[in-house]
Amino acid sequence: MNKLSKFCCELEKHAEIKPQIFLSSATGYRARAEFGFSKNSYTMMESEQKIYMDKSSIPHPSIQEIMPDLLIQINKSKLILKKLFQINFRTSGTHVLATLIYHKPLQEDWILAAKDIQNNFKNLSLIGRSKKQKVLVDKEDLEVINNDANSSFKILQNDLVFFQPNFYLYSLMISFISKQLEDPRDLLELYCGCGGFTLPLASKFNKVFATENNRHSIRLLKESIKLNNLSNIETARLSDNETASALANERSFRRLENIDIQSYEFSHILVDPPRAGLSDETITLSKQFKNMIYISCNPESFLRDIVKLDREIVSIGIFDQFANTQHLEVIAFLK
Repeated sequence: MNKLSKFCCELEKHAEIKPQIFLSSATGYRARAEFGFSKNSYTMMESEQKIYMDKSSIPHPSIQEIMPDLLIQINKSKLILKKLFQINFRTSGTHVLATLIYHKPLQEDWILAAKDIQNNFKNLSLIGRSKKQKVLVDKEDLEVINNDANSSFKILQNDLVFFQPNFYLYSLMISFISKQLEDPRDLLELYCGCGGFTLPLASKFNKVFATENNRHSIRLLKESIKLNNLSNIETARLSDNETASALANERSFRRLENIDIQSYEFSHILVDPPRAGLSDETITLSKQFKNMIYISCNPESFLRDIVKLDREIVSIGIFDQFANTQHLEVIAFLK
């Protein structure tokens, strides 16, 4: 039984509704890709074997195009090669960010060598990282431009924050959510990251209050809000449990000094938790809301939480973000 059939069978225990299924190409889809580096090659594990390569068909074409030439340039420099063990890529669709990760501190001479490499590419920015150290060669923030039928928005991201990995399904996820909204007023969003859903959904609601515990993500989201000239989004660096405490008036937070939570008329809560799923505090908080949007990267924790939430599944979309793997992304509308 394949992963889609398996999940649908489990879902039938909780709802009679049939999910919408969104498939992905098996190649060229990844906006983020991580590779080991060994023996002058990119590496990845496949069937418990280490594969050596100069390029991969899985990343977005903009990354594929750069990989072989970047490898050639890296292998020309003993300084760049020394103690290099991993290379991470992410793309805006046109500009590529490559992070070189080391088992040694990086000195000024590394920056000079990295600049020489970067000068060979038109749409590449390099970052060097080692333990507790980040070295910038150029800009570190990528500007992702996404267009749907009704709006265009720009989202800043970098190599320290989560962003949707499937370049093509991301816009379909936004479209799926937008089409399911009924009587939207104000939105509470937990685990908002750098605004992958916050920014495109802002035009659908009167106001949005978005929280996230990662300080890098919140910084980028605030910059993106300015970049898009949006005035209906407020953000706070709060964890899920802290957000629940703030809304229940259990404790006050200095980070909320200029935000009047009581002025919101929340019609929806959106949650996009990590693989572990929702905390008990978040589940309790969600019971205050008529409409819930649950975005899950782990079907197992999603099915577990559905039982605890005790809500009706109104609609559900399954997004096969990673072709030929066991991973699925789920978006459910719950009443």
